[in-house]
Amino acid sequence: MKYLVLIPDGMADRPSEKLGGKTPMQIADKTTMDALAARSLCGTVLNVPAEMVPESDTANLAIMSYDPRKYSKGRSPLEAVSLGIKLGDNDTAIRCNLVTVSEDEDKYEDRIMIDHSADEITTEEADELCAALNEALPMDGRHLYTGVSYRHCLIWDGADSTYDFARPHDIIGQRIGGYLPSEDNGGKEFLEFMRRGYDILKDHPVNARRRAEGKHPANSPWLWSPGQNPSLPSFSEKWGISAAVVSAVDLIKGIGICAGMEVIDVPGATGNYSTNYTGKANAAIDAFKRGTEFVYVHVEAPDECGHRGEYDTKPLAIEKIDSLILKPVLEYLENCGDDFKIMVLPDHPTPLDIRTHSHEPVPFFIYDPANTTEGVSHFTEDECSARELYIPDGSELLSKLIVK
Repeated sequence: MKYLVLIPDGMADRPSEKLGGKTPMQIADKTTMDALAARSLCGTVLNVPAEMVPESDTANLAIMSYDPRKYSKGRSPLEAVSLGIKLGDNDTAIRCNLVTVSEDEDKYEDRIMIDHSADEITTEEADELCAALNEALPMDGRHLYTGVSYRHCLIWDGADSTYDFARPHDIIGQRIGGYLPSEDNGGKEFLEFMRRGYDILKDHPVNARRRAEGKHPANSPWLWSPGQNPSLPSFSEKWGISAAVVSAVDLIKGIGICAGMEVIDVPGATGNYSTNYTGKANAAIDAFKRGTEFVYVHVEAPDECGHRGEYDTKPLAIEKIDSLILKPVLEYLENCGDDFKIMVLPDHPTPLDIRTHSHEPVPFFIYDPANTTEGVSHFTEDECSARELYIPDGSELLSKLIVK
Protein backbone atom coordinates (compact mmCIF):
# COMPACT_ATOMS: atom_id res chain seq x y z
CA MET A 1 0.00 0.00 0.00
CA LYS A 2 1.19 3.49 -0.86
CA TYR A 3 0.00 6.56 1.08
CA LEU A 4 0.21 10.17 -0.09
CA VAL A 5 -0.54 12.94 2.41
CA LEU A 6 -0.64 16.39 0.81
CA ILE A 7 -0.63 19.47 3.05
CA PRO A 8 -1.34 22.82 1.37
CA ASP A 9 -0.30 24.84 4.42
CA GLY A 10 -2.86 27.45 5.47
CA MET A 11 -5.14 26.73 2.48
CA ALA A 12 -8.37 26.99 4.52
CA ASP A 13 -9.79 30.49 4.81
CA ARG A 14 -12.89 32.55 5.56
CA PRO A 15 -15.29 34.14 3.04
CA SER A 16 -13.97 37.56 2.04
CA GLU A 17 -15.68 40.51 0.41
CA LYS A 18 -12.56 40.95 -1.72
CA LEU A 19 -13.25 37.51 -3.21
CA GLY A 20 -16.96 38.08 -3.74
CA GLY A 21 -17.90 36.56 -0.41
CA LYS A 22 -16.05 33.34 -1.14
CA THR A 23 -12.86 31.65 0.04
CA PRO A 24 -9.77 30.87 -2.06
CA MET A 25 -10.72 27.17 -1.96
CA GLN A 26 -14.11 28.06 -3.42
CA ILE A 27 -12.81 30.13 -6.33
CA ALA A 28 -9.69 28.12 -7.17
CA ASP A 29 -9.83 25.84 -10.22
CA LYS A 30 -8.69 22.67 -8.45
CA THR A 31 -10.01 19.96 -10.74
CA THR A 32 -8.12 17.05 -9.23
CA MET A 33 -8.96 17.81 -5.59
CA ASP A 34 -12.63 18.25 -6.44
CA ALA A 35 -12.77 15.05 -8.49
CA LEU A 36 -11.20 12.99 -5.70
CA ALA A 37 -13.28 14.63 -2.95
CA ALA A 38 -16.43 13.64 -4.83
CA ARG A 39 -15.53 9.98 -4.20
CA SER A 40 -13.86 10.30 -0.81
CA LEU A 41 -14.45 10.21 2.90
CA CYS A 42 -14.86 13.91 3.72
CA GLY A 43 -15.16 15.92 6.90
CA THR A 44 -13.38 18.40 9.13
CA VAL A 45 -10.65 18.05 11.73
CA LEU A 46 -9.24 20.26 14.49
CA ASN A 47 -5.47 19.82 14.32
CA VAL A 48 -4.56 22.31 17.03
CA PRO A 49 -6.07 21.80 20.49
CA ALA A 50 -8.20 24.73 21.62
CA GLU A 51 -5.79 25.59 24.43
CA MET A 52 -2.76 25.79 22.10
CA VAL A 53 -1.59 28.43 19.61
CA PRO A 54 -2.57 27.57 16.02
CA GLU A 55 0.92 27.17 14.60
CA SER A 56 2.34 24.88 11.94
CA ASP A 57 4.41 22.86 14.40
CA THR A 58 1.41 21.89 16.53
CA ALA A 59 -0.81 21.27 13.50
CA ASN A 60 1.64 19.17 11.51
CA LEU A 61 2.64 17.15 14.56
CA ALA A 62 -1.03 16.29 14.97
CA ILE A 63 -1.46 15.31 11.33
CA MET A 64 1.54 13.00 11.66
CA SER A 65 -0.27 11.44 14.68
CA TYR A 66 1.82 13.07 17.43
CA ASP A 67 -0.36 14.72 20.08
CA PRO A 68 0.98 18.30 20.22
CA ARG A 69 -0.04 18.60 23.86
CA LYS A 70 2.64 16.02 24.57
CA TYR A 71 5.23 16.56 21.87
CA SER A 72 5.17 20.26 20.93
CA LYS A 73 8.17 22.07 22.41
CA GLY A 74 8.20 25.12 20.12
CA ARG A 75 8.92 25.33 16.44
CA SER A 76 12.49 26.63 16.62
CA PRO A 77 14.02 23.45 18.13
CA LEU A 78 12.56 21.49 15.19
CA GLU A 79 14.04 23.99 12.77
CA ALA A 80 17.38 23.68 14.55
CA VAL A 81 17.33 19.92 14.00
CA SER A 82 16.76 20.48 10.28
CA LEU A 83 19.71 22.88 10.16
CA GLY A 84 21.95 20.22 11.69
CA ILE A 85 22.36 22.08 14.98
CA LYS A 86 22.99 19.91 18.01
CA LEU A 87 21.36 21.46 21.05
CA GLY A 88 23.08 21.19 24.41
CA ASP A 89 21.10 20.40 27.54
CA ASN A 90 21.00 24.07 28.50
CA ASP A 91 20.47 25.48 25.01
CA THR A 92 17.29 27.22 23.91
CA ALA A 93 16.49 27.54 20.23
CA ILE A 94 14.57 30.71 19.31
CA ARG A 95 13.06 31.50 15.90
CA CYS A 96 14.51 34.74 14.55
CA ASN A 97 12.60 36.36 11.71
CA LEU A 98 14.20 39.11 9.70
CA VAL A 99 11.29 41.53 9.49
CA THR A 100 10.50 44.97 8.13
CA VAL A 101 9.52 47.69 10.59
CA SER A 102 8.84 51.33 9.78
CA GLU A 103 11.80 53.72 10.00
CA ASP A 104 10.39 57.22 10.46
CA GLU A 105 9.86 57.05 14.23
CA ASP A 106 12.50 58.11 16.78
CA LYS A 107 12.02 55.18 19.13
CA TYR A 108 12.22 51.51 18.27
CA GLU A 109 9.04 50.87 20.29
CA ASP A 110 7.07 53.29 18.11
CA ARG A 111 7.81 51.51 14.85
CA ILE A 112 5.11 49.66 12.90
CA MET A 113 5.37 46.01 11.83
CA ILE A 114 5.29 46.24 8.04
CA ASP A 115 6.23 42.75 6.88
CA HIS A 116 7.02 39.60 8.87
CA SER A 117 9.08 38.23 5.93
CA ALA A 118 10.85 41.33 4.58
CA ASP A 119 9.38 40.71 1.12
CA GLU A 120 10.51 37.09 1.44
CA ILE A 121 14.16 38.07 1.44
CA THR A 122 16.49 35.67 -0.33
CA THR A 123 18.51 33.23 1.76
CA GLU A 124 21.73 34.63 0.32
CA GLU A 125 20.87 38.17 1.44
CA ALA A 126 19.69 36.93 4.82
CA ASP A 127 22.96 35.08 5.36
CA GLU A 128 24.85 38.38 5.05
CA LEU A 129 22.56 39.99 7.60
CA CYS A 130 22.83 37.08 10.03
CA ALA A 131 26.62 37.28 9.75
CA ALA A 132 26.45 41.00 10.53
CA LEU A 133 24.41 40.34 13.67
CA ASN A 134 26.79 37.62 14.81
CA GLU A 135 29.78 39.92 14.29
CA ALA A 136 28.40 43.11 15.83
CA LEU A 137 26.46 41.81 18.83
CA PRO A 138 28.15 40.30 21.90
CA MET A 139 27.34 36.65 21.29
CA ASP A 140 28.83 34.81 24.28
CA GLY A 141 26.70 31.71 24.66
CA ARG A 142 24.56 32.45 21.61
CA HIS A 143 24.79 32.16 17.84
CA LEU A 144 22.44 33.00 14.98
CA TYR A 145 22.21 30.34 12.27
CA THR A 146 20.93 31.14 8.79
CA GLY A 147 17.83 29.20 7.77
CA VAL A 148 15.71 29.78 4.66
CA SER A 149 14.58 33.22 3.46
CA TYR A 150 13.45 35.21 6.52
CA ARG A 151 13.38 32.21 8.93
CA HIS A 152 16.47 31.79 11.15
CA CYS A 153 17.49 30.13 14.39
CA LEU A 154 19.13 31.73 17.41
CA ILE A 155 20.74 29.29 19.85
CA TRP A 156 21.05 30.85 23.28
CA ASP A 157 22.68 29.06 26.20
CA GLY A 158 20.54 29.35 29.32
CA ALA A 159 17.76 31.48 27.77
CA ASP A 160 14.20 31.09 29.01
CA SER A 161 12.66 28.40 26.80
CA THR A 162 9.11 29.30 27.88
CA TYR A 163 9.19 33.05 27.26
CA ASP A 164 5.92 34.21 25.68
CA PHE A 165 7.01 36.19 22.62
CA ALA A 166 4.57 37.80 20.17
CA ARG A 167 4.38 36.30 16.70
CA PRO A 168 5.35 38.88 14.06
CA HIS A 169 2.71 37.76 11.54
CA ASP A 170 0.02 38.49 14.15
CA ILE A 171 0.85 42.20 14.42
CA ILE A 172 1.12 43.39 10.82
CA GLY A 173 0.27 47.11 10.67
CA GLN A 174 0.51 47.58 14.43
CA ARG A 175 2.91 49.50 16.67
CA ILE A 176 5.43 47.01 17.99
CA GLY A 177 5.89 48.56 21.44
CA GLY A 178 3.09 46.59 23.03
CA TYR A 179 4.43 43.31 21.66
CA LEU A 180 8.14 43.55 22.43
CA PRO A 181 9.77 41.50 25.20
CA SER A 182 9.34 43.29 28.51
CA GLU A 183 12.14 44.23 30.86
CA ASP A 184 9.72 43.62 33.72
CA ASN A 185 9.15 39.92 33.03
CA GLY A 186 12.57 38.60 32.14
CA GLY A 187 12.73 39.84 28.57
CA LYS A 188 15.45 42.48 28.96
CA GLU A 189 18.16 40.62 27.04
CA PHE A 190 15.74 39.60 24.29
CA LEU A 191 14.60 43.21 23.91
CA GLU A 192 18.18 44.46 23.79
CA PHE A 193 19.01 41.92 21.06
CA MET A 194 16.14 43.16 18.91
CA ARG A 195 16.80 46.88 19.52
CA ARG A 196 20.49 46.63 18.76
CA GLY A 197 19.78 44.33 15.86
CA TYR A 198 17.72 47.09 14.25
CA ASP A 199 20.60 49.57 14.61
CA ILE A 200 22.94 47.07 12.92
CA LEU A 201 20.65 46.08 10.06
CA LYS A 202 18.89 49.30 9.05
CA ASP A 203 21.87 50.74 7.12
CA HIS A 204 23.44 47.47 6.02
CA PRO A 205 24.43 47.41 2.30
CA VAL A 206 22.00 44.55 1.70
CA ASN A 207 19.12 46.73 2.84
CA ALA A 208 20.39 49.74 0.90
CA ARG A 209 20.24 47.59 -2.25
CA ARG A 210 16.77 46.30 -1.37
CA ARG A 211 15.40 49.82 -0.91
CA ALA A 212 16.91 50.84 -4.26
CA GLU A 213 15.13 47.87 -5.85
CA GLY A 214 11.82 48.86 -4.28
CA LYS A 215 11.84 45.97 -1.80
CA HIS A 216 11.23 45.99 1.94
CA PRO A 217 14.45 46.11 3.97
CA ALA A 218 15.05 43.33 6.49
CA ASN A 219 15.83 45.90 9.15
CA SER A 220 15.06 44.14 12.42
CA PRO A 221 15.38 40.72 14.02
CA TRP A 222 12.24 39.43 15.71
CA LEU A 223 12.45 36.63 18.27
CA TRP A 224 9.67 34.12 18.98
CA SER A 225 8.72 30.45 19.55
CA PRO A 226 11.53 29.27 21.83
CA GLY A 227 12.06 25.68 22.97
CA GLN A 228 14.56 23.01 23.88
CA ASN A 229 15.53 19.56 22.61
CA PRO A 230 12.64 17.90 20.76
CA SER A 231 12.04 14.17 20.73
CA LEU A 232 9.52 12.03 18.84
CA PRO A 233 8.86 8.29 18.63
CA SER A 234 9.77 6.70 15.32
CA PHE A 235 6.99 7.10 12.75
CA SER A 236 7.97 3.89 10.96
CA GLU A 237 7.96 1.87 14.17
CA LYS A 238 4.64 3.40 15.19
CA TRP A 239 2.89 2.57 11.92
CA GLY A 240 5.00 -0.25 10.51
CA ILE A 241 5.72 1.51 7.20
CA SER A 242 8.60 3.41 5.63
CA ALA A 243 8.08 7.17 5.40
CA ALA A 244 9.45 10.32 3.79
CA VAL A 245 8.83 14.07 4.02
CA VAL A 246 8.98 16.54 1.13
CA SER A 247 9.05 20.19 2.26
CA ALA A 248 10.93 23.43 1.75
CA VAL A 249 10.73 24.65 5.34
CA ASP A 250 13.00 23.64 8.19
CA LEU A 251 10.11 23.17 10.62
CA ILE A 252 8.57 20.29 8.67
CA LYS A 253 11.97 18.84 7.84
CA GLY A 254 12.80 18.92 11.55
CA ILE A 255 9.65 17.01 12.44
CA GLY A 256 10.58 14.44 9.81
CA ILE A 257 14.11 14.06 11.14
CA CYS A 258 12.92 13.71 14.74
CA ALA A 259 10.37 11.10 13.62
CA GLY A 260 13.04 9.09 11.79
CA MET A 261 11.57 9.78 8.35
CA GLU A 262 13.58 10.33 5.19
CA VAL A 263 13.74 14.06 4.50
CA ILE A 264 13.92 14.91 0.80
CA ASP A 265 15.37 18.24 -0.34
CA VAL A 266 13.97 19.66 -3.58
CA PRO A 267 16.08 22.17 -5.54
CA GLY A 268 14.20 25.42 -6.01
CA ALA A 269 11.72 24.71 -3.19
CA THR A 270 11.37 28.06 -1.44
CA GLY A 271 8.50 27.96 1.05
CA ASN A 272 6.58 30.66 -0.85
CA TYR A 273 4.40 31.03 -3.96
CA SER A 274 7.36 30.81 -6.33
CA THR A 275 8.36 27.32 -5.29
CA ASN A 276 9.26 24.24 -7.34
CA TYR A 277 5.87 22.52 -7.41
CA THR A 278 6.90 20.05 -10.12
CA GLY A 279 10.06 19.20 -8.22
CA LYS A 280 8.00 18.28 -5.16
CA ALA A 281 5.76 16.03 -7.26
CA ASN A 282 8.78 14.32 -8.80
CA ALA A 283 10.36 13.86 -5.36
CA ALA A 284 7.21 12.13 -4.10
CA ILE A 285 7.03 9.89 -7.17
CA ASP A 286 10.72 8.99 -6.87
CA ALA A 287 10.23 8.10 -3.21
CA PHE A 288 7.35 5.78 -4.08
CA LYS A 289 9.43 4.19 -6.86
CA ARG A 290 12.20 3.50 -4.33
CA GLY A 291 9.74 1.61 -2.16
CA THR A 292 8.74 4.28 0.34
CA GLU A 293 5.22 3.54 1.50
CA PHE A 294 4.19 6.87 3.08
CA VAL A 295 5.07 10.26 1.56
CA TYR A 296 4.15 13.52 3.31
CA VAL A 297 4.24 16.49 0.90
CA HIS A 298 4.03 19.89 2.55
CA VAL A 299 3.59 23.10 0.52
CA GLU A 300 3.95 26.42 2.33
CA ALA A 301 2.74 28.67 -0.52
CA PRO A 302 -0.93 29.24 0.50
CA ASP A 303 0.13 30.07 4.06
CA GLU A 304 2.61 32.71 2.91
CA CYS A 305 -0.01 34.20 0.58
CA GLY A 306 -2.39 34.39 3.54
CA HIS A 307 0.17 36.11 5.75
CA ARG A 308 0.96 38.61 3.00
CA GLY A 309 -2.71 39.33 2.26
CA GLU A 310 -2.30 38.28 -1.37
CA TYR A 311 -5.90 37.77 -2.49
CA ASP A 312 -4.88 37.14 -6.07
CA THR A 313 -2.08 34.63 -5.54
CA LYS A 314 -3.55 32.40 -2.81
CA PRO A 315 -6.13 30.83 -5.17
CA LEU A 316 -3.38 30.48 -7.79
CA ALA A 317 -1.15 28.69 -5.27
CA ILE A 318 -3.96 26.21 -4.62
CA GLU A 319 -4.36 25.68 -8.36
CA LYS A 320 -0.63 25.02 -8.79
CA ILE A 321 -0.65 22.48 -5.95
CA ASP A 322 -3.61 20.77 -7.60
CA SER A 323 -2.29 20.67 -11.16
CA LEU A 324 1.47 20.43 -10.63
CA ILE A 325 1.64 18.17 -7.55
CA LEU A 326 -1.55 16.24 -6.90
CA LYS A 327 -2.43 15.48 -10.52
CA PRO A 328 0.93 13.95 -11.59
CA VAL A 329 1.35 11.98 -8.36
CA LEU A 330 -2.19 10.64 -8.71
CA GLU A 331 -1.46 9.61 -12.30
CA TYR A 332 1.64 7.73 -11.13
CA LEU A 333 -0.25 5.99 -8.33
CA GLU A 334 -3.07 4.96 -10.64
CA ASN A 335 -0.58 3.28 -12.97
CA CYS A 336 2.00 1.87 -10.56
CA GLY A 337 0.17 -1.40 -9.94
CA ASP A 338 -0.01 -1.00 -6.16
CA ASP A 339 -2.93 -0.16 -3.90
CA PHE A 340 -2.88 3.42 -2.67
CA LYS A 341 -4.72 6.04 -0.64
CA ILE A 342 -4.53 9.82 -0.68
CA MET A 343 -5.30 12.31 2.10
CA VAL A 344 -5.41 16.06 1.46
CA LEU A 345 -5.92 18.78 4.06
CA PRO A 346 -4.49 22.10 5.22
CA ASP A 347 -2.85 22.10 8.63
CA HIS A 348 -4.73 25.22 9.82
CA PRO A 349 -6.54 28.19 8.25
CA THR A 350 -4.60 31.33 7.35
CA PRO A 351 -7.39 33.77 6.49
CA LEU A 352 -6.46 36.55 4.11
CA ASP A 353 -8.55 39.14 5.96
CA ILE A 354 -6.62 38.71 9.21
CA ARG A 355 -3.23 37.65 7.73
CA THR A 356 -2.49 35.14 10.47
CA HIS A 357 -3.52 31.65 11.58
CA SER A 358 -6.94 30.94 13.03
CA HIS A 359 -8.34 28.09 15.11
CA GLU A 360 -11.21 26.73 13.00
CA PRO A 361 -11.36 23.06 11.99
CA VAL A 362 -10.06 22.39 8.47
CA PRO A 363 -11.57 20.31 5.65
CA PHE A 364 -10.05 16.98 4.67
CA PHE A 365 -10.68 14.10 2.31
CA ILE A 366 -9.34 10.56 2.24
CA TYR A 367 -9.47 8.92 -1.18
CA ASP A 368 -9.36 5.13 -1.39
CA PRO A 369 -9.99 3.93 -4.98
CA ALA A 370 -10.79 0.46 -3.67
CA ASN A 371 -13.55 1.84 -1.42
CA THR A 372 -15.04 4.95 -2.96
CA THR A 373 -17.97 6.67 -1.33
CA GLU A 374 -20.19 9.68 -1.94
CA GLY A 375 -18.17 12.74 -1.01
CA VAL A 376 -18.62 16.43 -1.72
CA SER A 377 -19.09 18.16 -5.06
CA HIS A 378 -16.29 20.63 -4.33
CA PHE A 379 -13.48 20.36 -1.79
CA THR A 380 -14.26 23.48 0.25
CA GLU A 381 -14.59 24.54 3.85
CA ASP A 382 -18.38 24.81 3.80
CA GLU A 383 -19.11 21.55 1.98
CA CYS A 384 -16.81 19.52 4.24
CA SER A 385 -18.14 21.18 7.40
CA ALA A 386 -21.67 20.19 6.32
CA ARG A 387 -20.68 16.52 6.58
CA GLU A 388 -21.34 14.71 9.83
CA LEU A 389 -17.73 13.57 10.21
CA TYR A 390 -15.84 15.84 12.60
CA ILE A 391 -12.61 14.78 14.30
CA PRO A 392 -11.89 16.96 17.36
CA ASP A 393 -8.38 15.55 17.86
CA GLY A 394 -6.17 15.85 14.79
CA SER A 395 -3.67 13.32 16.10
CA GLU A 396 -6.32 10.63 15.54
CA LEU A 397 -6.92 11.45 11.86
CA LEU A 398 -4.11 9.33 10.44
CA SER A 399 -5.73 6.19 11.84
CA LYS A 400 -8.51 6.71 9.30
CA LEU A 401 -5.96 6.62 6.49
CA ILE A 402 -3.65 3.86 7.72
CA VAL A 403 -5.50 0.81 8.98
CA LYS A 404 -3.17 -1.57 10.78
